[in-house]
Amino acid sequence: MRSHRTGRPRIVKGDRVRVIRGNHRDMEGTVTEVLPNKDRVVVEGVNMRKRHQRPTEANPDGGIITFEAPIHASNVMLVDPSEDEPTRIRMKIEEDGRKERISVRTGNPIPKS
Repeated sequence: MRSHRTGRPRIVKGDRVRVIRGNHRDMEGTVTEVLPNKDRVVVEGVNMRKRHQRPTEANPDGGIITFEAPIHASNVMLVDPSEDEPTRIRMKIEEDGRKERISVRTGNPIPKS
């Protein structure tokens, strides 16, 4: 199922985000993976799941593995590095055509990690 939003997500790998909805609300972590086609992100230490895996050549012991499952991008908010508070972001197009992320809360630019 495609999201109603098109284009690149505003959250990129390496950003610090805070979860604002769901079971993991108020947890913070670093984005380890962005899935733009599904509008989801994988956040370090958030939404941990367990899976039973049978033995394979790569993992001869098998057993229960723990991994981070993706969560919807609308359920996370970017943390402003200057304030350590979550903020909405706007895009600003520079004179040379580059896009820059701007914090709505402070007006400061947010660098891409």
